[in-house]
Amino acid sequence: MKKLNPNKLLLSKWTSRVPQNKEKHFIVTRLIRDEEDVVTDIILEAVYSKNEYQHPWQVLLEQQWLQGWQ
Repeated sequence: MKKLNPNKLLLSKWTSRVPQNKEKHFIVTRLIRDEEDVVTDIILEAVYSKNEYQHPWQVLLEQQWLQGWQ
């Protein structure tokens, strides 16, 4: 299992193993924190279409995601 520090995810690059709508490469553009300053969600921006998606940061631990652009 991958280990990730959610505080260091900003501007990290990710590749989806299951692309949808030609969106395969993503970059983390924003970290969303709760009132205790703990990262809860991330905003992933598709490089190709510039669409933004909000997800819990833990989704990046799933098999669907590869770190870096591949």
